[in-house]
Amino acid sequence: MSIRALALTVLGLAVAVLGFSSLYTLDENEQAVITRFGQPRGNAVTEPGLHFKAPFADTVNRFDKRWLDWRGDPNQIPTKDKKYIWVDTFGRWRIVDPLRFFQRLRDERNAKSRLDDIIDGETRNAIASYALIEAVRSSNRPFEDDEYASDSERGGTLEKVSLGRDKLTRQIRVRAADIVKEFGVELVDVQIRRINYVDEVQVKVFERMISERRRIAERSRSEGMGRAAEIRGERERQLKEIRSEAYRKAQDVTGQGDAQATKIYAEAFGRDPEFFQFLRTLEAYPQAVDGSTAMFLGTDSEFYRYLRSSKK
Repeated sequence: MSIRALALTVLGLAVAVLGFSSLYTLDENEQAVITRFGQPRGNAVTEPGLHFKAPFADTVNRFDKRWLDWRGDPNQIPTKDKKYIWVDTFGRWRIVDPLRFFQRLRDERNAKSRLDDIIDGETRNAIASYALIEAVRSSNRPFEDDEYASDSERGGTLEKVSLGRDKLTRQIRVRAADIVKEFGVELVDVQIRRINYVDEVQVKVFERMISERRRIAERSRSEGMGRAAEIRGERERQLKEIRSEAYRKAQDVTGQGDAQATKIYAEAFGRDPEFFQFLRTLEAYPQAVDGSTAMFLGTDSEFYRYLRSSKK
């Protein structure tokens, strides 16, 4: 290869490298700040596509355009009514001014660190300024009719909510958003993900809940036993009515039968009194005397009148 060809090849490579280092592309979800030796050059680049920069001297600092998640660490915070709770929060934010963001924070890691300080601080201030019920409930809507609800829940004697969880989290977001504006960041949402009592208080709460449920269980058992006694009493009453009605009907039938028998006996007696008397006496003998009966009667006893007459 000649020296000229070699020189052209080197020159071509240099031009290619120079051209390659002078071009960069941005995706639709990206924005960038161009810096030269660490200092920003002009405004931020927000349009996607192919762009130019000074080779070697300029650096492309890329930032995300999309909404980003922020999740804080659970913090132990005392409420205004002196109840210690763990509060776990999360939020969503995005970079709206890349140049200011770069000048103040440089990258997303530093941004999340600052968000931790700002949002956690505002959360602590808000929670400490209100009673626990404000962070738990959003309105004074009464509880649904629940057979397992406690008396306080049924009666609606819970502490009234003046602000509520929704307004409380909105207050945290508004105050934190005013602060993060100076970093070129927009904070769109902050929510409380979870609230828990600290371990010492949690044990007492669980014990109180268990005691309450046991009391409700005992009340249910007592109501069940009362209802069972009521059912048994109703059953006994109905049974007595049935037996009384059956006894009345039986006595009525028996009375009718006795009346019919008496009528038959009377008719039979009227037809032949002597034969009727004889028949009734014969029926009385086996009922009055058996193999183990000892009777001492005179021969002129009226009881043996038909026996004596049978010997003649």
